[in-house]
Amino acid sequence: MYKNIEEPKRKISPYAINVWRITNTIGHTIFLLILVVLLIMDSHFAWYSWISYVLWGLLGFTIISAVWSIVFEPTLLQKYWRYGLNKEFVQLKHGRWNLAHQVIPMTKIQYVSLQQGPILRKYGLSSISIGTMASTHEIPAIQEDEAKAIRNEIAELAKVKEVEN
Repeated sequence: MYKNIEEPKRKISPYAINVWRITNTIGHTIFLLILVVLLIMDSHFAWYSWISYVLWGLLGFTIISAVWSIVFEPTLLQKYWRYGLNKEFVQLKHGRWNLAHQVIPMTKIQYVSLQQGPILRKYGLSSISIGTMASTHEIPAIQEDEAKAIRNEIAELAKVKEVEN
């Protein structure tokens, strides 16, 4: 029935890179601080020697992971994220190596909502959450005005009733 579904073409905001870098930096900093405290406790209390090896290994892995998720990953995520919508479908496509292309029929959508934390708010962005009976799908980091328009359009096309704040 639907042989020619067009590929999604809309991109998420370039500010998503900054949001993801800040979020990942906060997470890795907290984990690194915990590891440093454990290493200090290890040297102070003379725990088993294998604990020291494990902690140093975790520290090295965390530094490599931090470089990847702060420097490279946000740029790649923003570059390959696409979304699109028409009267019949919402499409989400992301990933380069592990490509995910989701086609959500409008008739299956039960709710649509916006999320905005403090970091997203700083950059004027929102994330759209689309719920079906089986799962929830997210379009991350879209300009706030555009996100509200998309939310309203999806709600109208899917015939979702939503109470305005």
